[in-house]
Amino acid sequence: MAGEWEGKSRGTVLGYRIFVFCIKKFGIRAAYILLYFVAFYFCFFSKTGTRSIYYYFRKRRGFSALKSVLSIYRSYYTFGQTIIDKVAISSGLRDRFTYDFDGVDNLGQVLAEKKGGLLISAHVGNFEIAHFFLNELEENAPINLLTTDREHGAIKDYLDRISSKPQIKFILYREDFTHIFEIGAALSRNELICITGDRYAKQTKFLEANLLGKTAKFPVGPFLMGQKLKVPILFVYVMKEKNLHYHLYARKVEAEDQNAKSVLAHYVESITWVLDKYPYQWFNYFDFWDTQKN
Repeated sequence: MAGEWEGKSRGTVLGYRIFVFCIKKFGIRAAYILLYFVAFYFCFFSKTGTRSIYYYFRKRRGFSALKSVLSIYRSYYTFGQTIIDKVAISSGLRDRFTYDFDGVDNLGQVLAEKKGGLLISAHVGNFEIAHFFLNELEENAPINLLTTDREHGAIKDYLDRISSKPQIKFILYREDFTHIFEIGAALSRNELICITGDRYAKQTKFLEANLLGKTAKFPVGPFLMGQKLKVPILFVYVMKEKNLHYHLYARKVEAEDQNAKSVLAHYVESITWVLDKYPYQWFNYFDFWDTQKN
């Protein structure tokens, strides 16, 4: 179906190499200048992404046609900045960035229970850099990111070669569900499991919920996991703000609301709040609301 995510994200190793060279030789802000041209390119040559993000601004946010067109460029540019920031931070330039943390007490409460915890995020902001900030907190704990083989490819291998040793661990999703044993082992060590809840892939089970005024499909796994594993759940987002500053948010889901449908309802509510505050940081460049029926 048109609205299904294909299980992988765009980008090439060559593109990352160019930005890494620019960051190392000229600095982060020089890479931002190069990004002006790259974002412009994507506006015209990423047809699916451009069409999808225009729909988001025009129909789901209610922007005017002109503002929606201009917002496409701003969206690509902001997304590019988050990628540059991720590369810079993982390459040892963490000290160039600042952050605020909203909800650190919630994280402390989860770790105090000694059950581990489930962090559900979304493709908004820049969650992939969260561990660089979380590790600086007194309540730090190892983070395990549940990902797919298709997202765990050449780009990650390249970034691993140029980056400092990451504090985050990766658990690969497997069709035989053996990753469940790795998740259970990590939780028994009071570690955190991170998974995104906003990309439904074909041939997987899903739940439906209304997001920004229209029904969309969400993968059932992230919302069922907390109920099955009986661990605390947090919604965590890392949102880019002006200059080299980030704002981290952590919101806890109350135990009595941890059945899958209830968790999804809270999740949609939290994403809506985040997108109202950061409307240009929605980075799902595909037909999320399934508007193009076959």
